[in-house]
Amino acid sequence: MTTAGARKESWGVGGAPAEAAVGDEPVSPTGQYFNSSVLSVCILGGFEFDVPIDDSPTMDVLKNLFLPINPRFSSIMVRDEHGVQQWKRVEVKLEDHVKIPVFPSGLTVDSYDELTQAYLTNIAMEQLPQHRPLWELHIIKYPTRTGEGTLVFKLHHALGDGFSLMGALFACLRRADDHSLPLTFPATSRGRAEAGGKAASLWRRAARAVWVGINTVQGFGWSLLKSNLMEDDRSPIRSGEPGVEFQPVAISFATFSLDDIRRVKAKLGGVSPTAMLSIAWLSFSSSVNDVITGIICYGIQLYVQNASKRRNAAAPNMTALVLLNTRAINSYRTPAEMARPGAESPWGNQFGFLHVSLPKHEDLENTNPLDFVFEARETIKRKRSSLAVYLNGKLLETLRRLKGPEVTAKYIHSTLSNTSMTISNLIGPLEQMHIANHPIRSFYFMVVGVPQSLTITMVSYMGKLKVAFGTEKDFIDGQLLVACMEKAFTRILQEALRK
Repeated sequence: MTTAGARKESWGVGGAPAEAAVGDEPVSPTGQYFNSSVLSVCILGGFEFDVPIDDSPTMDVLKNLFLPINPRFSSIMVRDEHGVQQWKRVEVKLEDHVKIPVFPSGLTVDSYDELTQAYLTNIAMEQLPQHRPLWELHIIKYPTRTGEGTLVFKLHHALGDGFSLMGALFACLRRADDHSLPLTFPATSRGRAEAGGKAASLWRRAARAVWVGINTVQGFGWSLLKSNLMEDDRSPIRSGEPGVEFQPVAISFATFSLDDIRRVKAKLGGVSPTAMLSIAWLSFSSSVNDVITGIICYGIQLYVQNASKRRNAAAPNMTALVLLNTRAINSYRTPAEMARPGAESPWGNQFGFLHVSLPKHEDLENTNPLDFVFEARETIKRKRSSLAVYLNGKLLETLRRLKGPEVTAKYIHSTLSNTSMTISNLIGPLEQMHIANHPIRSFYFMVVGVPQSLTITMVSYMGKLKVAFGTEKDFIDGQLLVACMEKAFTRILQEALRK
């Protein structure tokens, strides 16, 4: 493998010569944070199939579809003579990136499911080698409870955020019903247009400016305190142990019907028109955000109650770090469109974060489950009417300019480790996808390598919402957590349908 000090490369993707230099492209600040001495964060993208996997097309698909998507898939990170990190194009040896595990033959589906989960735990813990491009493909050719085979991409977060990387993978996929048609995605809403006369509009704008100012001060101030001075209580979802990012991670799943979530929403009414800032709380349609958030908050409380050894203890202080796509648009673009200069939806890491305190209810048995949805609605309203996410981004950039990327990475590490969990999500297509004539039954993504005991990710696909839970193994009971989430969903649905 060619290294930083070797001769210039002449190999390029698809036969085109690569531009050869010490560095072809500077590594973005966020890319430097996520591949530093204190952080090494990766994204797992798992695809579960309706049919057994035939791995014979693998190399052709990677060479002709995957590698041409972006030069970073054929690059390593090097430092120039000034110590600045750059992406350096190298020749890709595909056989070094493709892993096919071998399990014992003749086992039951349940046994293969357990072996697959153990394998996911292992690849989540392993560090990607820095001497070759920062991705791997794992082909698990055994049936599980959720598929006849599983394909797992492991992609370093330095390559881009979930929006970029999953968008890149979608570019390799086709519609199962008609290969010639593009995938389509649910429409998202940023808010409503204001109605009324000029005087009323001016009054609304003035009132909103005050509202945004108050929420910005509160939100940004709270983020500063949580990142620097205040950490969450130790709880059944937060061990608080140093080096938790190096502990084994178990991944478990829950699946919910988006139609049922919309039924809850329809029973409870719409979102207040004051929630209209151009930041998405979640990437899903705004019509279901509060229901999804309410389910998660209620499920977490149920788990804490069930897992706590001190039944009469006060509810712990728990905070979620919510990751937000900060692009000007939420819909996916082709890799070529994202790579254009000045693109409205650019490739890379374009996201921010907000701290959200989880509601506390001492007596869950006598608490109306819908209270969690209503509380989530009010929280979303406040957070959307805030500029805290932009100020957090400006703070990181200022810190990088003054102290450098390593100090900024330590700040991000502290921000993560002081909270109880991270929540992020993506939109998936409405139609079934396939790759190389393999129909995809379901898919998920998971962020690994973060200093937290719990990570929650969500993705919609064919009318379903798949929620993945990355949990600190032997500390959080993943199956109990899934059961609590399912119970929360059922109770919220039943209570809403009574109205």
